[in-house]
Amino acid sequence: MAEDTRTQGTADFDWEALNLDGYTLIQRSEMSDQYEKTLTLINEKEVIKGTVAIITKKEVIVNIGYKSEGVIASNEFRYNPDLKVGDLVDIYVECQEDKTGQLVVSHRTARMHSAWLRVNDVLRTGEIITGFVKCRTKGGLIVDVFGIEAFLPGSQIDVKPIRDYDVYVGKNMEFKVVKINEEFRNVVVSHKALIEAEIEEQKKQIISGLEKGQVLEGIVKNITSYGVFIDLGGVDGLIHITDLSWGRVTHPEELLDLDQKINVVILDFDDEKKRIALGLKQLQPHPWDALDAAINVGDKITGKVVVMADYGAFIEIAAGVEGLIHVSEMSWSQHLRSAQDFLKIGDSVEALVLTLDREERKMSLGIKQLMPDPWEAIESKYAVDTKHNAKVRNFTNFGVFVELEEGVDGLIHISDLSWQKKVKHPSEFCKVNEEMNVVVLEIDRENRRISLGHKQLEENPWDVFESTFAEGSIHQGTIIEMKDKSGIVSLPYGVEGICPAKHMKKEDGSTAALEDVLDFKVIEFNKESKKIVVSHTRIFEEGEDLVKEASPSSATKSVKTTKASTKKEAPSNTEQAVKANNKNSEKSTLGDLDALSALKEKMEKEE
Repeated sequence: MAEDTRTQGTADFDWEALNLDGYTLIQRSEMSDQYEKTLTLINEKEVIKGTVAIITKKEVIVNIGYKSEGVIASNEFRYNPDLKVGDLVDIYVECQEDKTGQLVVSHRTARMHSAWLRVNDVLRTGEIITGFVKCRTKGGLIVDVFGIEAFLPGSQIDVKPIRDYDVYVGKNMEFKVVKINEEFRNVVVSHKALIEAEIEEQKKQIISGLEKGQVLEGIVKNITSYGVFIDLGGVDGLIHITDLSWGRVTHPEELLDLDQKINVVILDFDDEKKRIALGLKQLQPHPWDALDAAINVGDKITGKVVVMADYGAFIEIAAGVEGLIHVSEMSWSQHLRSAQDFLKIGDSVEALVLTLDREERKMSLGIKQLMPDPWEAIESKYAVDTKHNAKVRNFTNFGVFVELEEGVDGLIHISDLSWQKKVKHPSEFCKVNEEMNVVVLEIDRENRRISLGHKQLEENPWDVFESTFAEGSIHQGTIIEMKDKSGIVSLPYGVEGICPAKHMKKEDGSTAALEDVLDFKVIEFNKESKKIVVSHTRIFEEGEDLVKEASPSSATKSVKTTKASTKKEAPSNTEQAVKANNKNSEKSTLGDLDALSALKEKMEKEE
């Protein structure tokens, strides 16, 4: 409480009445007014002039005519190594007094403020200014303009592409301000804009003197994948990749280098678009004109594969002279294959000249002609009735194409695949790349065709079936399929018969159904068409005992055997019925065909 009383007393004390300096209040007021008049009036956030009073290693003291001097860090004057005492400099007043009562000023801010005013003025007037290239950055250079860091894009350095930006670092250059972004405080300058007007005038003069066929000297300015740009002295022309050389060119870099001086010929130009088409290969004679006159059809030549396509390969005989080996001329094989199966780019190839047209500059070649033609001795190697092993190549609806050897194909017609099985499509019978035994049926050397058979490797079982399934004979069978209201019946020995709808009626009046195992009477047998028509109804209509008595004893015995085994393995569905019946048929066929054959021979002797 005592402390508060002392503090209150100090605050209420009249220091003016103490008069320690000997001046009266009036005198002191007059002297203060005179002192204030000697000071410069300044406002915050303004740029004013100041005089350098003292320079130290760390600071520069600037007198601005104010009651206190401005202190500025020395690094703000690094751009001006010649700064000395007495120089006038721009000062930006940030604060008249900080917390310590010190005046806060900045030279850098003053320069920036003045620079922005100046830069905007330069953009408006189009004035040419000088800047200092400080360093390289992504896509261009950083330039100091009036203390502002401006961006110089690489495309704006010169009218020609610049490959090394570093050569400009540390140099003073002239520029034009082309763009200012006030929001982001970005400035873009251009050196190219200074010389474009002059270049444009030069282009007009050069283009006005151009003529097709004129040969000029130029410098390689830029190389792309599609061609080369040539500087003709202020105007650019393009040599397309196809006009660089008579030979194949993968990339223009194979032939030319940047900054290389070359002679080019003017092929065409467009006055409006100012595009100039140039040629380099046109300065050399066409290779076809210099092709050896001794080369003729039938000659062997050597070349290198330069281009591959599915349909063939292009062989370079000499630079600019190419011949085509069609895929059909690469092998005697008739299978559809790709040229990549035989050759690849860079291969050295010996070929035979098949056609030669010097006027059209075309040549066709072949390599299979240098190998023996397998069809020359076809009759001796694959004589009719000889047996061979072949590989399945592909299918058609009417048969199977197989390869006997490289270049020799044959056709097995679908009707020559099997004696017994009715093949709807060859894919049901065999698979691609599968090995098959075949017999040669017919040879057409002129058309390079061979007819082959597979079923001919075995005797025709229908010769035996003719007696086994004679009309009137009875056999047990299984209905395995219904087709157009008729039943497909699986009979012994893997044979199938047709039971018309009207012949499927049972003795109790019902109709035979799928999977039924019944006795059937053969009412029609056709060996040529391999057709057997059977009937279940005829059995009880004509009297089963009479029919059985009239049937051949061998056939009846066969039926009884099949009947017993079939009933023993009664199928539960169509697929099982077919498998069971075929299984029995296979056993009977393999074991009984010899007996059937012997039976046939006996009957023939009796006749």
